[in-house]
Amino acid sequence: MNEADRLLLRRYRVRLVGELQVASLWDALLSRELFTPDMIEDIQRAGSGSRRDQARQLILDLETRGSQALPLFISCLEDTGQDTLASLLKTSRQAAKQSKPSQGKLAPVVLGPEELWPAKLRPEVLRPEVPRAVDAGSGGFTDVCPQDRAKGNADLAYVLNADPCGHCLIINNVNFCRESGLRARTGSNIDCERMRRRFHLLQFVVEVKCDLTAKQMVQALMQLARQDHSALDCCVVVILSHGCQASHLQFPGAVYGTDGCPVSVERIVNTFNGTGCPSLRGKPKLFFIQACGGEQKDHGFEVESTSPEDKTPSSDPEADATPFQEGPRSIDEPDAVSSLPTPSDILVSYSTFPGFVSWRDPKSGSWYIETLDSIFEQWAHCEDLQTLLLRVRLLEGVSSPGGVSRAPSPSQ
Repeated sequence: MNEADRLLLRRYRVRLVGELQVASLWDALLSRELFTPDMIEDIQRAGSGSRRDQARQLILDLETRGSQALPLFISCLEDTGQDTLASLLKTSRQAAKQSKPSQGKLAPVVLGPEELWPAKLRPEVLRPEVPRAVDAGSGGFTDVCPQDRAKGNADLAYVLNADPCGHCLIINNVNFCRESGLRARTGSNIDCERMRRRFHLLQFVVEVKCDLTAKQMVQALMQLARQDHSALDCCVVVILSHGCQASHLQFPGAVYGTDGCPVSVERIVNTFNGTGCPSLRGKPKLFFIQACGGEQKDHGFEVESTSPEDKTPSSDPEADATPFQEGPRSIDEPDAVSSLPTPSDILVSYSTFPGFVSWRDPKSGSWYIETLDSIFEQWAHCEDLQTLLLRVRLLEGVSSPGGVSRAPSPSQ
């Protein structure tokens, strides 16, 4: 979906959620192939299943359905007698096409209290109440602060004492159906085995599920969320798949099932919120996403190699990205809106920034997972998780042999 249509939907989202009669739309949406039957079922189950929750999810998902999604949606509204909303969207869309976009400069966006702009702004300022992950046991996450400081800030740290520490679900999508247009993710099994071994060593009960459709992914996540985590201290979800941009309120991006249907990262995370998974309230929930956030390639800047390995040529890397489109449709505009998550006790670590590709080597796996595993192996016994992810970002933030930046994107 182009940026103008995306902004139009967001402009009228409140009114659409308030007035949209979704029950009469399902058949029209299916007949125009805007959504598959499985996608319609997912929308109908959104939130509490109320009309407003269904309408809200429908508008969010509509932004992922390609360049013709909005005009097709307007036709669906007309077919179901919702002429007021159809006329509103059609008129506004025509007016937007006729008006020339402003060429003014974009103002910088600074997150945090105004008195902290810009020099005093620190990561801690954004979420000062977020504790850092620690583990008193062997081989787990620990706090890098001195012991006396750690004791003085015990209320700011997650203490991971349980044995096992928690559940770890790894979804590894390698082979995709022909109709999806997605290539096999050669090398992903290497990533999967790295993460399985690493979290097993960190005292997690690891379960691996391979080649799941979008519906099966949602079912696997809901099954994990419904388990009793009362005696456990943490929960980890690792997803290895192709990815794309997606509309979001808090967490950007989406990952593809093997059927070519996307599941938004926001939906994945919200499956484990206080309502869907009450036994994990107040406990850290960690999500590691190896998938593309879009189509852009960050070419970064040249840096001098610091080791011989950096100069060794390897197999050509592949990108875990496919635009949400069919045939000659144009690629969606980047969806890279800055955001901060509001659910508590959540950390989402992306392999790339929103709107950019994520690279995977067919012979050695993805750069992000390889670096993540290496950093955890060397430092997890003595450093907190936030510091570990900073190390991953710094180590990955170098130029590949092809001149493409490798920096991942943690979102806390």
